[in-house]
Amino acid sequence: MFNWMRNRRMFVLMIAFILFIAVMGFTIGERKKLSWPENFVLDSSAFVQQWLYRPAGYIAGLFKDIANLHDIYNENERLRKVAAAYARDSIRFNQIEQKNEQLQKDLNFTERQKKLDDYTYMIAQVVAVNPESYDGTIRIDLGSKDGVEPDMAVVSDKGLIGLVSRVDPFYSSVMPLTKLDANAPDTKLVSATVLGHENESFGIIDSYNAETNRLTMSKIADKDPLKKGDTIITTGFGDVFPKGLMIGTVESRQDGDSGLTATATIIPAADFEHLTEVFVVKTPEGSGS
Repeated sequence: MFNWMRNRRMFVLMIAFILFIAVMGFTIGERKKLSWPENFVLDSSAFVQQWLYRPAGYIAGLFKDIANLHDIYNENERLRKVAAAYARDSIRFNQIEQKNEQLQKDLNFTERQKKLDDYTYMIAQVVAVNPESYDGTIRIDLGSKDGVEPDMAVVSDKGLIGLVSRVDPFYSSVMPLTKLDANAPDTKLVSATVLGHENESFGIIDSYNAETNRLTMSKIADKDPLKKGDTIITTGFGDVFPKGLMIGTVESRQDGDSGLTATATIIPAADFEHLTEVFVVKTPEGSGS
């Protein structure tokens, strides 16, 4: 009974409110001018709506901006990951491309050398260079397990590097031409000749000048045809350095005071400052000379 009475009151209030709105609308429609209470009610309601609408708009805009910032952050994160992946892949691609280019050069070099001699060229990576002036050896990643032996010649794709001075199971040390010293008792000097004049020209590569980056060739006969621009190669004499290995190019020739012998300044063919890969030369038994 109580619930029915309460519902009845609510129903009556709703009907009264609807009738009030209808009467107000009809009255306003009939009159051109509103009374001051009506103006007050409308102005008050407009003022209240204004102050309610603006904060609501600001709040709605704030939530929209937050949503946009979240989307922008997610997009930036995605782009950052894509950029990082691209940079990583680019570096890897460049490394692979450089490696392929180097391997192609190595292949071309070995194929070219096969046409000139019957040597075997074992590719080795340079793993360390001893900076000490009294040593200066180059460390490579081939050793006795790979068939490397002491006194094997080592070359780059440009020219002669030196000799294997020490062999370990998995690594070897190479004494480069830059450490040649004619006064040292254990130094193995390089007998050399001019390409195209093998039977007419002869000399000994016996020292290196670090300041000028030049080799010195001595004991050249006065009638030797060696001249500026000639290509110097190994003779193979002495069963140490195999014959036909590129040493360098003659920069100048200096005649001795006695007139019997001359010396020559040789520009090394190999670049000793930027060695990454070298070749250990393996010759057939007894083919050193």
